[in-house]
Amino acid sequence: MVCIKKMMENEEDETEKWLNNEYSSFHQILLLGEGDFSFALSLSLSFASASNIVATSLDSYDSLIKKYKRAKSNLDLLEKLGASLIHEVDATKMKLHTDLKMRKFDRIIFNFPHAGFHGKEQNLHLINKHRRLVHDFFSNASGMLRPNGEIHVNHKTSAPFSHWNLEKLASQNSLLLIECVPFNIHDYPGYNNKRGDGLRCDEPFRLGKCSTFKFIFSPESKKMSTNHTRRDSKENLPHQIQRILFQEHNHETSFVPNHPINLFSSHLGSPVRDRFREDVAWVFDWYFTHVDETFGVREEMEGYHVYEGVRRGYDRYVKLASCRTSPDFIVFLEELHGLSLMRIERLKQSLEDMSHY
Repeated sequence: MVCIKKMMENEEDETEKWLNNEYSSFHQILLLGEGDFSFALSLSLSFASASNIVATSLDSYDSLIKKYKRAKSNLDLLEKLGASLIHEVDATKMKLHTDLKMRKFDRIIFNFPHAGFHGKEQNLHLINKHRRLVHDFFSNASGMLRPNGEIHVNHKTSAPFSHWNLEKLASQNSLLLIECVPFNIHDYPGYNNKRGDGLRCDEPFRLGKCSTFKFIFSPESKKMSTNHTRRDSKENLPHQIQRILFQEHNHETSFVPNHPINLFSSHLGSPVRDRFREDVAWVFDWYFTHVDETFGVREEMEGYHVYEGVRRGYDRYVKLASCRTSPDFIVFLEELHGLSLMRIERLKQSLEDMSHY
């Protein structure tokens, strides 16, 4: 309590304080989806004040103190430090909230948005629920920024969470990704991430690899179509390879990641059989990895990832050819196509075998 009193006595100190070179005591900060409000408290203690912080929760106050054992003490401290605390705030409708609709912020932060535990995370239906949540949050937050303001989303970056495609969702709402940096929970002393739902709501969830995605308002970003992205990626390839890709893309078994032709999932067997196959596996490593991670998941930027995989493959092929004699890159593409056809046959056989049970 002595520490808190000293902080309150120094509230009028106009010295700017920073946390991790990310957040300033001079920033007007909006926090969405707080659990036990430990993140808000971490910022506040770093600033020695919470007068610049608006911290919100989807839960009601009564629900919070029942779900989280430290929620009440955290909220009491935040109130003493001058925070604005608002409960029952839906991040997908917040721009209409009575206490928020006239406010603008320098930083809007949403830690690990999640639509709830309704099955396995790799389930396409659940992924779409998560994506809708983030999309609608971006739709609201994009109009609540001050000049030079930023929206920060802390998010897991491994599959299946990577399939949410935050950058795409942001661009649909006139937001541009300016930076993506690793998130380290230890940079925020006292912060405890919470599951927030079910019987284990007060328990932490495993973070794993995660990052802070930073966005700014940019009307131009919404105009960037997927077609432009595909075209730009393809135009970085030699003309002959562009032509082959165009032919493949218009063939009935075109190179689309979620078409069975491209399912290189590891449980179907490795494509590596000899030295040439090893070279093919190395050249198209990014593509094989991407297809394996997105196995069974439909994406919005399918064609782009094919072109990106081939473009990266070509860059690797050039490096390979410089150190030893290699077949023409077209031969590599033909081998990749052949491996794709092998995989579709294996999938067909697997489905036939399953139908007998």
